[in-house]
Amino acid sequence: MAGSSEEAPDHGRGVVIMDDWPGYDLNLFTYPQHYYGDLEYVLIPHGIIVDRTERLAKDIVKDIGYCDIMVLCVLKGGYKFCADLVEHLKNISRNSDRFISMKVDFIRLKSYKNVLIVEDVVGTGRTMKALLSSIEKYKPNMVKVASLLVKRTPRSGGFRPDYAGFEIPNLFVVGYALDYNEYFRDLNHICVINEKGKEKYRV
Repeated sequence: MAGSSEEAPDHGRGVVIMDDWPGYDLNLFTYPQHYYGDLEYVLIPHGIIVDRTERLAKDIVKDIGYCDIMVLCVLKGGYKFCADLVEHLKNISRNSDRFISMKVDFIRLKSYKNVLIVEDVVGTGRTMKALLSSIEKYKPNMVKVASLLVKRTPRSGGFRPDYAGFEIPNLFVVGYALDYNEYFRDLNHICVINEKGKEKYRV
């Protein structure tokens, strides 16, 4: 069964970013000029996201083995993480003596064998629980959930993905395909948006 109310013993919580973490100064990195003045700080630089995603791919192959995998991407925020994760999985397959057959779909339910659901953020976990119950009706052999971010939120229902990239404080983050009203998807780093940015892009 995907996810659990208990912490996964092997992969735990991912990289845990504490509540008092001040982040990185924006001036240390390059980012789109049209967002100057809209962000507080860089929470997770792009390079760290890439390295952590590569490690998650290794953990997934170690657990799932070299079998057919149906990767289900939760749109829209999950597409960048999903694309990078799949690329790392393909690299592992290319550099191995065994082949991993992978198909990618975007949550159109049908008959699946081994399912890997890729999500950008798990907050309360309610959406993922509903999605898992829908998929369970199709009786897959196995369902696993990989989420780039897990938010520590008081509203959490205790759901934990099988693979977590980063556990973060309950902050409004943008970048790496995570948006605020469709803006900031073109930002490579994961950043915390400031009040000026929220006001500027509010609809």
